[in-house]
Amino acid sequence: MKPLTTLGETPTAMAEAPLSGSTANSNAFLKAKFLLCAGFGLFMFLCPLGGDGFNTPLSLLTDAIDKFISTNLPWFLTALVVLSAVSGLLGQFVRPAFLCRRAWLAELVCISKPYLVTRLVAMAVTLGVTFGVGPEAVIGEDAGGNMVGLAGTLIAIAFALSFVMPFLTDSGIMEFAGILLKPLTRPLFHVPGRASVDLVASWLASSNTAVLITQQEYEAGCYSRREAAAIMTNFSLVSIPFCMVVAETLGISSHFLALYAVVTAIGLLLAIVGVRMPPLSSIPEAYRSKKNIAEDVPENVSLFGWAVQSALDRAATFQPKQVLDGGAKMTVGILCDLIPIVIAWGTVGSLLVNETPIFQYLSYPMGVYMSLLGVPDAFTAAPATLVGFIDMFIPALISTNLPSEFTRFVIGGLSLVQIIYLTEVGSIIVKADVGIDMKRLFLIFLERTVLALPLLVLAAHCILE
Repeated sequence: MKPLTTLGETPTAMAEAPLSGSTANSNAFLKAKFLLCAGFGLFMFLCPLGGDGFNTPLSLLTDAIDKFISTNLPWFLTALVVLSAVSGLLGQFVRPAFLCRRAWLAELVCISKPYLVTRLVAMAVTLGVTFGVGPEAVIGEDAGGNMVGLAGTLIAIAFALSFVMPFLTDSGIMEFAGILLKPLTRPLFHVPGRASVDLVASWLASSNTAVLITQQEYEAGCYSRREAAAIMTNFSLVSIPFCMVVAETLGISSHFLALYAVVTAIGLLLAIVGVRMPPLSSIPEAYRSKKNIAEDVPENVSLFGWAVQSALDRAATFQPKQVLDGGAKMTVGILCDLIPIVIAWGTVGSLLVNETPIFQYLSYPMGVYMSLLGVPDAFTAAPATLVGFIDMFIPALISTNLPSEFTRFVIGGLSLVQIIYLTEVGSIIVKADVGIDMKRLFLIFLERTVLALPLLVLAAHCILE
């Protein structure tokens, strides 16, 4: 199949050259395939819809699946977590041949001992929540109950996202946007132009959606390890709907537009700085598989012409079988691997926040820091600056009674720019094997916190005073 242009021909020259009937038909078919498949992906992920709140077609589909499962299959999550734990035990002590023959399945079953413990803890918490057995501190709504509820939503996300994502990542739109935006994203953020799609997806869908997109692109050879780590920890900004919820919870919804503008601006600034600082800058430019990205524009070819050609070349390889195979593998991976991590780590983290004074002690330096910045009630608000590492919503929940609107604005903005939290995004990042372990993840979280606070204080002075 002849491409739209060749490396030595300009789009203008190609337009002047006569095309055979078969070549013209092939190009027309590829253009139609690209427009339809990419258009469907953009519509599902990025098209804002009206109605109750802010929604996209993907979020509506996720909600519908979530309601269907909770109404008709209430036992599904419990069975899934038990199956995950049992399969981990089989992989650890038996290693059945029928599981080990398939590499992607073996990765889910033949796991390390720490991850086996994680699955067993998740099973214990899920069974306790389901049957109402165990300490209230563990199975209550502030700990295990909340995490099990979150896991139920992740099941719906897995089914909806896995089979729709290829239309966004594999149909040509990533190549098209990547080449057009590379002159901007490469010098500013040291990442390919296609990362801009991840950013927009996080704005309009959710941050874990953007991280899962990045993980798939990394596994396909489109990002290096350093690029994937940089995108996951900097470009996964919170969605507009979640920002609305945080603003409502903290009683600052009247400043929502200003808050989201500040969060976006500071988030982009932190990305510019963060990719140039350790530990991100020290991660090697290694690819998990063969490098599979070509955003450099050949000589004598226009930027737009090369973007179109690359998009059509990718669209030519896009097949329904690839959507089904890739979607099935991704769904199983999220269900069996990620959900137990969310339940186990989220419950343990919530217990540390709710049942121990550890964050009161750990946050004392942050209280001193905020006091120097002139933040009212600095030491009272200090724990909220660190508990966001466990879950992004906890800072808002524990700060609702702060008397100062100024401080609530700062804490709300901080929780939205930290973006690294174990219950969802952090778990995916650690499992993605992009060179970020738990220690590095927490270091990046602290860097973002320390850098963002004075900017948020300055913004609060400008907006509220």
